[in-house]
Amino acid sequence: MKFPVLKIDGTKSETIEVSDKIFNLKVNHKLIKFVIDWQLNHSKPRTAKTKQRNQIKGSTVKIVAQKGSGGARHASKKAPLFVGGGVAHGPKGAVYKIKKINKKVRKLALAQTLSKKSSDKNLYILADVKTEIKKTKEFNKFLIKNNLVNVLIISDSDSLKNINRSARNIKNLKLIKQEGTNIYDLFKFKNVLLTSSSVKKLQERILNEKN
Repeated sequence: MKFPVLKIDGTKSETIEVSDKIFNLKVNHKLIKFVIDWQLNHSKPRTAKTKQRNQIKGSTVKIVAQKGSGGARHASKKAPLFVGGGVAHGPKGAVYKIKKINKKVRKLALAQTLSKKSSDKNLYILADVKTEIKKTKEFNKFLIKNNLVNVLIISDSDSLKNINRSARNIKNLKLIKQEGTNIYDLFKFKNVLLTSSSVKKLQERILNEKN
């Protein structure tokens, strides 16, 4: 399938051929949600940790007699019942299981997400930016002209350097490298804008089984 290519200066643009295997797939919403959940689990470091009874320092001497005290039976002050004692069933830090997902599954979910953006008419392609855009006003003018609000820009390294200065202060806009393309960001932003080179590299990465 073919996509029109936008240009910063507004001049007449050409078209670019993109793969149907990435931009024209049937969407499996359950698969996409599964991968998003996996991504969010990876992005949240679980560092909270409490000491259990056997990790508390102190005497293990019985604090009261087993019988005859008139109260409940207690073994030591390390019990969760007492202040300063261990915590029952508390968080154990980084000891937790993360679901493993096959790389092919992650690639398929990414391709289906791009297909959804394409079918929803929320995916755009920008010609590589070869000269630096220094003023935010200039880049913002391009966005307004093309009705691009709440936009994720996926860029190649060279274009990133040339538009970073003018785009970084625009509200509801995120600029990432092609290598960092992920499903969560694609869904977080309404519109997606890819540079021509990033499209080619992204297609190579998704379609190449070794990557």
